[in-house]
Amino acid sequence: MKIAVLDMNDNRPNEGMRCILHAIRTVQGNDHLELSFDVFNVRGNNEVPGLDYDLYISSGGPGSPMATDDEWEKKYFRLIDQLFTWNKQNKRKKYVFLICHSFQLVTRHLGIAELSKRKSTSFGIFPVHKTDDGCTDPVFDGLPEPFYAVDSRDYQALEPDLKRMDAMGATILCMEKIRPHVDLPRALMAIRFSPEIVGTQFHPEADDEGMLRYFLTDEKREQITRNFGQAKYDEMMAYLQDPTKIALTESVVLPGFIRQAARALQPMNQLVRQD
Repeated sequence: MKIAVLDMNDNRPNEGMRCILHAIRTVQGNDHLELSFDVFNVRGNNEVPGLDYDLYISSGGPGSPMATDDEWEKKYFRLIDQLFTWNKQNKRKKYVFLICHSFQLVTRHLGIAELSKRKSTSFGIFPVHKTDDGCTDPVFDGLPEPFYAVDSRDYQALEPDLKRMDAMGATILCMEKIRPHVDLPRALMAIRFSPEIVGTQFHPEADDEGMLRYFLTDEKREQITRNFGQAKYDEMMAYLQDPTKIALTESVVLPGFIRQAARALQPMNQLVRQD
C-alpha cells in the first residue's frame, strides 16, 4: 500500500510529522504489511501528490485555515476534489485521513460547517465526546466515551449544515468537550466525510513520549505556564503519563485507519494479481 503524507506545517518545526511517520512504521512492523510512503511539503514547496497512492494522510499545521490565493491551496483542493471523484467512479478506493488544519480546510472547502476563529486558543489534553455515529464507527472502536486527545487550535468548525452533510453522506463522529458553564456552541471534532475519508479536529497522532519530552523543555514549560497557568501545565503532565489518555488514542485512531484501509484494499490487490 502506497501512502502519501501531506506535510501542512509550512516549513515550521513540529512533532506531528514525526508521530504520523511513527504510526505508519508501527503498523508496518506490527502487522507485517507492505507499506511505503512519500512526504509532500504542500504549503512550503507547493508539492501535491498525484492519484497514484492508496492512502493520503494530511497533517495539522499552523496559521489560519481561511481562504487565500496561495497556489498550494488551489492544488490541495484540486487533489481533494479528485479523490472524492475517484471514489465515486472506481471500485478500488482512495483513503484519506485529515488532521486539524487539514480538517478545517476541507470542512470549509466542502461548505458543511461554519469556520471561525475562537475567542481564545484551545490548547491541552481534553475529553472528546463520540456521537451515536461515532460510537459505532470503526475508527473509534476501542476508545471509551469520552476519550482524551491533544487539542491545539485557534479556529473551529461550528453550526454544521446537516442537509448538505446528509446529501453527501457525511456524518459527525465527535464533538468538543461538554462545557455547561459556557454559553457557546460545541465545535465539531471528527467527521466521516465519506466511507473512505475521515477527519479529526484533534491530533490523534500525538504520542505521550514525544509530547512529554517536548513539554519538559524549559522554553515550552515557560510558554504554557505563562499563557495557560501552572494548573494547566500540571494537568497536561499528569495526562501524558496516564496510559488511558492520549497514549490510548494514539494507538487506536490513526493506526486503526491505516489497518482498515489495508484490509479493504487487500481483496482488490488479489483481484489485480489474478488478472
